[in-house]
Amino acid sequence: MSQQIGARNEGRTRDAATEEPAENLVRGRLIVALDALLKTGSATLAARRLGLQTPAISRMLAQLRELLNDPIFIRSGRGLVPTALAEEIRPIVASVVEGIEATFERGFAGDVREAPFDSSWDVRTALPVAALAVRPANLLEGEPSPRDIERKLSRIDRMASPHTRLAKALATISTATGHRRPLTPDEAKEAMGIILAGEADPVQIGAFMSILQFRNVTAGELAGFVEAARAHVKDAFQPRRLKADLDWPCYVSPNQQNPPWFLHAARLVARAGYRVLLHGSSGAGEKSGRLEFVANALAIPVCRTAADTARALAEDNIAYVPLAAYAPQIYRLLALHSLTGHRSPIRNAAYLINLANADASLFGVAQSAYKDLHRDTAKMLDFKDITILGNIRDFAQFTPFRATVMYRLVGGETLDTRIAPIAPPPAQPRPRTTSIEYWNGIWTGAVVEERVEKIILATAAAAFMTLARDSSASFDEAYQRAEGLWRKRHAKR
Repeated sequence: MSQQIGARNEGRTRDAATEEPAENLVRGRLIVALDALLKTGSATLAARRLGLQTPAISRMLAQLRELLNDPIFIRSGRGLVPTALAEEIRPIVASVVEGIEATFERGFAGDVREAPFDSSWDVRTALPVAALAVRPANLLEGEPSPRDIERKLSRIDRMASPHTRLAKALATISTATGHRRPLTPDEAKEAMGIILAGEADPVQIGAFMSILQFRNVTAGELAGFVEAARAHVKDAFQPRRLKADLDWPCYVSPNQQNPPWFLHAARLVARAGYRVLLHGSSGAGEKSGRLEFVANALAIPVCRTAADTARALAEDNIAYVPLAAYAPQIYRLLALHSLTGHRSPIRNAAYLINLANADASLFGVAQSAYKDLHRDTAKMLDFKDITILGNIRDFAQFTPFRATVMYRLVGGETLDTRIAPIAPPPAQPRPRTTSIEYWNGIWTGAVVEERVEKIILATAAAAFMTLARDSSASFDEAYQRAEGLWRKRHAKR
C-alpha cells in the first residue's frame, strides 16, 4: 500500500501552506465513505448508512480510485468485492473511523462535555450471571461435510436436533449466490431461540452473528429475534403482570464518558404520573454496574425480579432492571463483543423487547441505517407509538444544541418530526468536581448549569411527546411541561 501511494505522491509540490489541511478535509470524508463501502459491500447501502445519496458515494469511490491508483472494488454477482489493496488498508480505515467516533463520543458531540467518570462510577454489577450457555457439537473433525449438510437440508424439520436446525439457518444465509436468502421471521425466531436456550454450538453462534453483522440483518429477521428474546425473557423473568406507560431501553457503552442525564429526565416523567421502565446495561466488564450505581444514587429502584419491578412501578412510577436480571443469555451474547469486535444483531433486538408491555417506547439508535430498520421492525411487531432519537449513542438522550429528527410511529403510522436547535452549542467546559458529584448536584440544585438542564428538559419533552400518542403533539408544549416539573422537582408529591 505504502509503495503505491508513495509512487503517486513522489515529486508533488505544495503551492501553498494551506493545501495539505484542505486535502485532509477531503480525505477524511473519503475515508469515512470507504469504511462504509467496505462494511456494506454496496454503494446503495453505504449511502443509506451515511445518510447520503447513492451518486454521492459513487463520486467519492471514483475519487478514491484516482487517489489510490487502484480499482478498490470489483463488481461481481455478490456485490462489490474489495481488491487486495482495499483488504490491506481495511484495518487502517476502520481504525481511523473508530478514532473519529471515539473522539466525538468522549468529547463534544452536541452534548455538554464533562470530566471523565471518577473511579466510583466504574463498578461491576452485583448480579450473579452464569456463563454463556452453549452445547458443543463435537463435530470439528470434518464430519459432517458441507455437502452432507446441504443434502440433508431439505429433510430437516422441527424434530431435528438444535444443532441441525441452526445449521440449516446458517446454510440459508451463507450459501452461494442464487441460493442465499434472508431468514423469514419464523426461521429467525427458531434460530435465535436455539441460541438463547443454550442449545447452540459456540462455533455456530460465532458464524451466525458474524454473517448477519457483515451483510446486515433484515427487518423480518430482527422481528424474529425480538420474538425469541421475548420468549427468553418470559422464561427468565416471567414479566406477564408488568405494565408500564413508557418503555425506555438504555444501553450505555462502557466507553461513554459523559454522565447519564437521561436518568434525570426519566425521573421527571415519572413525577408527572407516568410509569417508566428503564432497562439495559453498561457492558459486561469492570463497568457493568454503572447504571445500577447511578440509578441508586438518584433513588430509582434497581429491580432484579418481576415482583420487585411491579412494586416499584406501583409505588414510585419508575424502575431500572439490569439486562442480566431479565435476559442473562442476551447479556452474555453482548459480552462477546470483546472477542468479535463487532456489534451483535441481538443488541438491536434488545431495544424492542418492551419488558413491561408499555404502550409507548423511547430509545436512541447510533447508526443512521438502523433507525428505519428498528421502525420497520416495530411496525411488523404491531408497535403503535415509538420514538427513536437520532443520536450518536444507543440510549435516548436529546441533543438540544443542533437540529434533531425524531423518527416516530404514531398510532402505527410513520412520522418524522424535526426539532430545531433549542440553544447554541456550549463553549469549552470549565473544570468540574468529580462527575458523580456534578451529575447528582444538577438534580439536587447544588450545581446550576443551564445548558445541562436543557439536555434534561429536551429529553423529557421527547418522552412526553411519545406518551401523547398524537401526531399533533407539540414539542414546545412538552418542553414547557418539563420546565414546570423541573422547577417543582423538590416539592413533596
